[in-house]
Amino acid sequence: MVNYDARNWVGVLTQVHGSVFPRLFYRVLAVASVALVATYLFETQHVKFAPVAHTMVGAALGLLLVFRTNTSYDRYWEGRKLLGSSINRLRDLMRQVAGNARGGSAHALCLELQRRLVIFFGLQRQYLRQERSLEGLNAPLSETEKAELEPLTARPVAYLAGISRLLSDAHRDGLLDAEIHRNIDSNLTALMDNLGGAERIVKTPVPFAYAQHIKGFLFIFCFTLPFVLAEPVGRWNLVASAAVAYALFGIEEIGVEIEDPFGDDPNDLPIDTMELGLKKVTEDMVSVAQSPLTAPKST
Repeated sequence: MVNYDARNWVGVLTQVHGSVFPRLFYRVLAVASVALVATYLFETQHVKFAPVAHTMVGAALGLLLVFRTNTSYDRYWEGRKLLGSSINRLRDLMRQVAGNARGGSAHALCLELQRRLVIFFGLQRQYLRQERSLEGLNAPLSETEKAELEPLTARPVAYLAGISRLLSDAHRDGLLDAEIHRNIDSNLTALMDNLGGAERIVKTPVPFAYAQHIKGFLFIFCFTLPFVLAEPVGRWNLVASAAVAYALFGIEEIGVEIEDPFGDDPNDLPIDTMELGLKKVTEDMVSVAQSPLTAPKST
């Protein structure tokens, strides 16, 4: 995700990283080239297109582009809420165990759970990005875990079942009481629901017919526009046509980039940063739980 200062107009306007302009350059250049041809043909052969058709379909194209962008942003924002909810559930799960585990094995349980929670979020990240390497996680996997996970497709689902088993065994051994264990199970269920919601976004792309139609519609509109503008704008046709193409192609490209928010594009969600934050917070929680802060003395 690109961090920026919305008040810094110059900085935002001139920043290339995160902009869709590099992917639009050749399309806009092609429209500008057509505009040169259209201007030449108008000046030499008086070739032009009537503006009626573009006037009629321009509003419809605008509505299609707005709907496309809104649909993509809805997917983006839902993905952010699902990931945020997962982070909160994982932190709360760590709090429940670190703050309530009792017995000689409580510290070992907290350390193991903290490792597994970070691994689970990392496996979720890889699953949503359709990655298969087990080397990019922020917590170490044992050789047994690697061997068990390697052939699996839905790795985070299976790993969450392992976390559930770990906590059930802790309850059976007396490290966690029954009420805490019930609350823990609610968090595990919420984690599974959040994973399912994110999976739904990844596996349900914008329908192909809609994506194809809007691209075709946009292509025809932009590449015939120079012949419409040739008469009213004259030799400014190149600039006017390129500006319109940049605006329309850019809106469509933004929708394409954010419709899958779990990737690694500059404008996708900062999953890697969230994962590192989860690791740091859960480590701090284990440390503080094992060394309680001294309460302030009353005066």
